[in-house]
Amino acid sequence: MIHITDTISINKNEIHETFVRAAGPGGQNVNKVATAVQLRFDAGKSPSLSSNVLKRLIVLAGRRMTEKGILVIHASRFRTQEQNRQDAMDRLVDLIWRASVRPRSRRKTKPTLASKRRRLESKRRRGETKLIRRAVLHNGE
Repeated sequence: MIHITDTISINKNEIHETFVRAAGPGGQNVNKVATAVQLRFDAGKSPSLSSNVLKRLIVLAGRRMTEKGILVIHASRFRTQEQNRQDAMDRLVDLIWRASVRPRSRRKTKPTLASKRRRLESKRRRGETKLIRRAVLHNGE
């Protein structure tokens, strides 16, 4: 079990890893060894995630979430399988943890009287500046 919060724990059976060859520099080693990891987590069918957490996870994941609700994380930052595997797992846990945090509800507020006065005063000053900068009209022009 992977513990994310007090209420959310994911079974390791829900996570599928495939190792693929990494792109980029690395000499001949990059052509021989499959060090990059592609982690797949079926968030849509996971019993661990509530519907609210799932909705927030879909928004946070963006393009990493497929239409079927599978979260795909590609990790190829490191040169070893184990480090990339841990990196992908950490990113998955972080993403689900951020999705589990309920956003604060916005409270309507009114601007204070002092802030209204400051705004109007700055508008008046700006208007005066623009008035001074206007072209001067002479008689007969």
